[in-house]
Amino acid sequence: MKKSGAEIFVESLKQEGVDVVFGIPGGVVLKIFDVLHQQKDVEVILTRHEQGAAHMAEGYAKATGKAGVCLVTSGPGMTNIVTGLADAFMDSVPLVAFTGQVSTSLIGNDAFQEADNVGISRPCTKHNVLVKDVNDLARTIKEAFYIATTGRPGPVLVDIPKDVSTDKAEFKYPDKVSLKGYNPTYEGNKHQVKQAAEEILKARKPVIYVGGGALFSDAADEVKELAELTQIPVTMTLMGLSSFPGVHALSMGMLGMHGGYWTNMAMHQADLLIAVGARFDDRVTGKVSEFSPAARVIHIDIDPTSIRKNIETHIPIVGDVRTVLRQLNVLLRSMDGNQSERRERLRPWLGQIEEWRRAHPFQYRQDDKTIKPQYVIEKLYELSKHDGIIATDVGQHQMWAAQYFKGSRPRTFITSGGLGTMGFGFPAALGAQRAYPDKLVVCITSEGSFQMNLQELATAAIYKLPVKIVMLNNGFHGMVRQWQDLFYEGRHASSYLGKIPDFLKLAEAYGIHGIRAGKPDEVEPALREGLKHKGPVLLDFQVDPFENCYPMIPAGGAHHEMVLEDPPDLRKADRGAAAKKKGAEGEGELPA
Repeated sequence: MKKSGAEIFVESLKQEGVDVVFGIPGGVVLKIFDVLHQQKDVEVILTRHEQGAAHMAEGYAKATGKAGVCLVTSGPGMTNIVTGLADAFMDSVPLVAFTGQVSTSLIGNDAFQEADNVGISRPCTKHNVLVKDVNDLARTIKEAFYIATTGRPGPVLVDIPKDVSTDKAEFKYPDKVSLKGYNPTYEGNKHQVKQAAEEILKARKPVIYVGGGALFSDAADEVKELAELTQIPVTMTLMGLSSFPGVHALSMGMLGMHGGYWTNMAMHQADLLIAVGARFDDRVTGKVSEFSPAARVIHIDIDPTSIRKNIETHIPIVGDVRTVLRQLNVLLRSMDGNQSERRERLRPWLGQIEEWRRAHPFQYRQDDKTIKPQYVIEKLYELSKHDGIIATDVGQHQMWAAQYFKGSRPRTFITSGGLGTMGFGFPAALGAQRAYPDKLVVCITSEGSFQMNLQELATAAIYKLPVKIVMLNNGFHGMVRQWQDLFYEGRHASSYLGKIPDFLKLAEAYGIHGIRAGKPDEVEPALREGLKHKGPVLLDFQVDPFENCYPMIPAGGAHHEMVLEDPPDLRKADRGAAAKKKGAEGEGELPA
């Protein structure tokens, strides 16, 4: 019996084990939504904006490791998910986006809500395809999931014209995929793995540098085994956080622009870097010419184009991170004949790192008047019992979350790394919550980021997704304001947001519980109440508007050139006076 394209679409999703699709209907995908409506195996989460659908699919994917799925209509439906596609592309997130398209006979005629979905998405997808014949639909979907989840993961777009969804064909789902020219390498070259082992065994100041590739390869256990076997300290990129336990004695936390002093100093003085599923992006390297100048570099990555792209690599190993680390760990066990001697050789290095950590820890000064944002995150970390999933938006709060929230299990720190998308955190948290209904999921955000996708409060309320929204409300685009104070003589050009809207009233309008804290002694009771509440909660913390995020490597600086605190000429009193002057000039009085 023949099936319609829409029926083939739904049956294909079932074959792939898809249990949820995030999206919004429109004219050319109504047949697909109608078929989805008549079955119960695949849930449809109706979002309030297509960008929200893409980010929810990302959050689902980052939390589970499986491909997230979104479905939107043609024209503006497609263009509204471009940010999500670009975000997933930069962060190597397995995402399959299905878009509606006008009927094949109308393509190219400027039909109503027609857009060149394939052309628009080409720069920000791993693969994309326009399905022109219903007989090709099942095979195309099979290939889409295969491409999205194998090799270096990434987003794949499948564009489905209206007539393809209504035409009929025999349904046969392929058992396997064979794509000419697409054959990811999984096992590392044995000669290069042996070279890496030899370098590791003779190093005196080694560092393991872990990126997001370790998470999507499910290599957390192998990273931990390597670290404990060799007693080499571990640092993580923003995307790699939670790939190694943050409380482990060998953890150095995050490196880079807002990483720890001790971590960046270790990177600068290391004689060996073992890069695991990382891409040496500019927020990590700082000034490339002075990045780890004395270090030999071992780079393990499944994407050969990432190796040597930014930093010279001495031992390149192309392969799946988990597979290569297993090879490496086995070899190290067989070659490391005198572990006690080697560990004694590393003792001064570990001691030096601990000395740097004691000299310049993450720190802030909490008084009894104004809430410091770091205090909120520390209390959240304490009260959540280091459990649950944290999703962040982008800005100062993101960096503070990375500094103070030490993930203990893989896939528990979800954020937008490469693209740095404000508005990502809340819908991503909803996607993670849908994946794990019984887990604590917290979105750490700011009033600037949150307002970019706040309409998804309706999604949270209607689908009873109990995400706890912890908002650090400082009245500014905080990171922009920080740079303006440090590098633009304190001119707050278009960075002041004020105290609009009233977020408690906003939460009430959506039927969501709202809590506000304006004083330090209100922080812990507010968090306890919010975490205890069974449904979604919006917690509005009125924090110090002029708190800056340190350490900080200025743009163009090297790892060892960190700014650790406000310079003397950036006193809070001076900023308050400047703020009041701005208010007198008609911009609305800023907080002093």
